[in-house]
Amino acid sequence: MPFESKRKKLVLMGEEVEKLTEISCSRTQPVRSVERAKILLASYEGKSDSQIARELSTKEDISDKELNTNRQRVIRCINKVFDYGVYEALKDLPRKGRPPAISSEARVWIISLACIKPKDVGYPHELWTQRLLAKYIQTNCMDMGYPELSNISSGTVSKILNASNIKPYKISSYVKRIDPDFEAKSAVVLHTYKEIELLKEKKKNGEKTNLVIVSYDEGIQAIGNKHPDLMPSPDKYPTISRDYEYVRHGTLSLLAGIDLLTGTIHHKVFEKHRSEEFIEFLKSFDSTYPKGIKIVVILDNLKVHTSEKTRKYLASVPQRFQFIFTPKHASWLNIIESLFSKMTRSMLRGIRVSSKEELCERITQYFDDLNKMPVIFKWKYKMDQMPGGIEI
Repeated sequence: MPFESKRKKLVLMGEEVEKLTEISCSRTQPVRSVERAKILLASYEGKSDSQIARELSTKEDISDKELNTNRQRVIRCINKVFDYGVYEALKDLPRKGRPPAISSEARVWIISLACIKPKDVGYPHELWTQRLLAKYIQTNCMDMGYPELSNISSGTVSKILNASNIKPYKISSYVKRIDPDFEAKSAVVLHTYKEIELLKEKKKNGEKTNLVIVSYDEGIQAIGNKHPDLMPSPDKYPTISRDYEYVRHGTLSLLAGIDLLTGTIHHKVFEKHRSEEFIEFLKSFDSTYPKGIKIVVILDNLKVHTSEKTRKYLASVPQRFQFIFTPKHASWLNIIESLFSKMTRSMLRGIRVSSKEELCERITQYFDDLNKMPVIFKWKYKMDQMPGGIEI
């Protein structure tokens, strides 16, 4: 005796039949929707669930095993019509989704580990690598009550850290503000930069100015090759090849100042950097600019800038110089640091010399070339956008 289904017969409206027929023949609808439309049309025609499953599972266009129709799938599809309607039966029902394999508590623990140094948990390393952090997590997760982390990979660790924007394997620089008067001193420096803009406007309008503003700093070392460089050669050396050893030729003191109104660079190179050399540099300023003009110098807190000899010289030329000191540990506030940074990345990059004299000549040539077409350096930050790094 043939099996008789106790389920009531599927009844479809005319427009529903038309829509299902259209979907069953579609090449743009999702494959599952096409399959379900065929199931409903076949059931509407009176075919049994088993017959529908056999016919659809042998269709050439159903090649994916996951879409290989069986009787249970047919039953579920038809029952969805009685529960939710024809068109809802063509869709996937909403699901709860797979529960997260790693709990939120375990993720917090991983992030907390990334925020301490490996040496604090017994490793000799200064920085975490993703592999090292994954190894520590695998070793200690059971004791911490997170067994789901026993097989965690370095890739999963990376995803968790990236989601929290934590990068414990990188180091970036910040500026520690150690000067208690940082705000007041930096305000003076920045207002001085603002004054330059006013001086430019006066000069543009043909007005005379009685003020010069100079950004000043110093430093440099001379090193040379112990063995000659090997220049690039086709099929032999793709880059300049250099022996790792070098010869120290001693240090030089480069004293430099930028006229922030014209862009002209004043410089002198000395064997030493004492009050005597600094005073000589100030004298060169004094002889360069006309009498009656005040020379404002922005500089750091080096001892020679306030030594007894320096003060004695300044007293001999009253009202000629005005010093504006940057806050302690805040040399980045001095515009000339931009010049030295550019010089380091271009002319001084990889430089080797045979003597201090050669280094002095090359520095002089560099500044002479710059002064042919002076560049006016500008402070690009606004008064309320201080690039001082992380607040501590």
